[in-house]
Amino acid sequence: RRKMNLKSERRGIHVDQSELLCKKGCGYYGNPAWQGFCSKCWREEYHKARQKQIQEDWELAERLQREEEEAYASSQSTQGAQSLTFSKFEEKKTNEKTRKVTTVKKFFTASSRAGAKKAEIQEAKAPSPSIHRQASIETDRVSKEFIEFIRTCQKPGQDIYKQCKLFLDTMSHKRDLSIEEQSECAQDFYQNVADRLQTRWKVPPEKVEKAMDEVEKYIMTRQYKYVFCPETTDDEKKDLAVQKRIRALHWVTPQMLCVPVSEEIPEVSDMVVKAITDIIEMDSKRVPRDKLACITKCSKHIFNAIKITKNEPASADDFLPTLIYIVLKGNPPRLQSNIQYITRFCNPSRLMTGEDGYYFTNLCCAVAFIEKLDAQSLNLSQEDFDRFMTGQTSPKKQESDSFSPDVCLGVKQMCKSLDLLSQLNERQERIVSEAKKLEKDLIDWTDGITKEVEDIVEKYPLEIKPKSQALAAIDSENVENDKLPPPLQPQVYAG
Repeated sequence: RRKMNLKSERRGIHVDQSELLCKKGCGYYGNPAWQGFCSKCWREEYHKARQKQIQEDWELAERLQREEEEAYASSQSTQGAQSLTFSKFEEKKTNEKTRKVTTVKKFFTASSRAGAKKAEIQEAKAPSPSIHRQASIETDRVSKEFIEFIRTCQKPGQDIYKQCKLFLDTMSHKRDLSIEEQSECAQDFYQNVADRLQTRWKVPPEKVEKAMDEVEKYIMTRQYKYVFCPETTDDEKKDLAVQKRIRALHWVTPQMLCVPVSEEIPEVSDMVVKAITDIIEMDSKRVPRDKLACITKCSKHIFNAIKITKNEPASADDFLPTLIYIVLKGNPPRLQSNIQYITRFCNPSRLMTGEDGYYFTNLCCAVAFIEKLDAQSLNLSQEDFDRFMTGQTSPKKQESDSFSPDVCLGVKQMCKSLDLLSQLNERQERIVSEAKKLEKDLIDWTDGITKEVEDIVEKYPLEIKPKSQALAAIDSENVENDKLPPPLQPQVYAG
C-alpha cells in the first residue's frame, strides 16, 4: 500500500489513506479481494455469515419437522375418530371408497386451492385403519431420520426434500394408475433426483448414492401399503401358487440337487438356519434396499456354508443349487410379491450393479427353476417323480437329516430297520408287479401262437391221400439175376 501511495504521489495523484484502511476500523489495511477487509476481519465476517447460514438451515429443518409432526398428529386424530366395528378388509374397502368420493367432491367445492391441496396431502399421509400400529411408528421414525439426513446436506438437502414432497403429493393423485405406470413414475423420479444432484449441486457420486438410498427409504416407506401386492395385480395368486409348489416339493433332498453342503457339521447347520431366517425376514422389510440386504445376507451365509464344507471357496455352480435348496426348505412368504416389489420400485443403479443385483438375479433364477422343476431336473424317472409328488412314498433320507446327535442308538437302529423293511416292501411290490406283467406276457404269447396255428391250419387244411401199393423188390424185374454172383457166405476159420 505504501509503495502504491508513493507511486501515486510521484504521478501527481492524491490518495486518501482512509480509503485503504480496513472497513471495520481495526487500523490494518484492507484488501479489495476481501471486500475491503483485512485478513483477520474477513475471517471473522466469514465465520459470522457461516454461522448465520447454519442457523437458518437448522430453523428450516425444524420447521419442516414440525409440519411433518403436525400432519402425522392430524392423521392420527382422524384415524381415532373412525369406527372400528368392521373387519380389516371391510375397513380398507370403506376407506378407499371414502377417499375417492372426497376427491371427486373437491373438484366442485369453492374452497381455496391451497386449502384443498393441504387437505389432500394430509389425507394421503393418513394410514389406513387396516394397517397395524407398528407401520405408523416405522413411518414416523423414517421421516425423522430423513429430516436429520437433509439437515446435513444444507441446500441440496432442502431441494431433495421439496422433490420428495412433490413426488408423494403427485403419487397420492395417481392411485388409479396401474402398478406398472406407478413404477415408471418412481424410476423417473430416481433418475431425475440423481441427475439434479450431479449436475446442479455437483455432489460426488458416493454421496449421490447415499442420498438416493435415503430418498428411496423415505418415499417407499410412505408408499409401501399402496404399491406392495396391490389388488389390481395377480401377485397374491402367484404367491399362493409358488407356496403350493414348494410344499409339494418338500421331499427334495440335497443329494438330488447336488448341493455341496453337509449339515452334519454344526457350523454349517447354523449357517443354513441363518440363511433361511434371512430369506424369510425379507418379507418384514418395507424398503426395496432392505429386502435386497436380506437376500445378500442369505447368500453370504450360503457361501460360508459351502466354503466350510468343501474347504475351498464356493463357485457359482455350487451357489445356485444351494440357494434353491434354501428356498425349498424355508418357503419364504409372499416370495413373488417381494420379487415384483423390488423389481418395480428399487433404485435401478443398485439393482443392476453390485453384489445386491447379482444375488437378486440368482434368487429369480431359483424361483423360476422351482416353478419348472421336473423329473429330468432331479435325475429321476417320471414314475418315481409322480409318486413323490402325490405323497405315495418319499425318498430315503440320510440318517443325519432324521436324527439329532443325542438320540439313542436303539432308536436309530429301529428306524434303520424300518427303512430297510420299507425298501424290501418296495422291492417286493416291484417283483410282484413284474411277475404279473410276465404272466400276462406269457398268456398273450400263448394266445398269439395258438391263433397263428389256427389261422395256418384254416388256410392250409390237411388232406389225407389213399394208401399206395407195396413196392416190389429192387431187383425183381432184373432178368439177368442168373448172371449175378452168389451171395457171400461167412467162413469160419479154426483156431
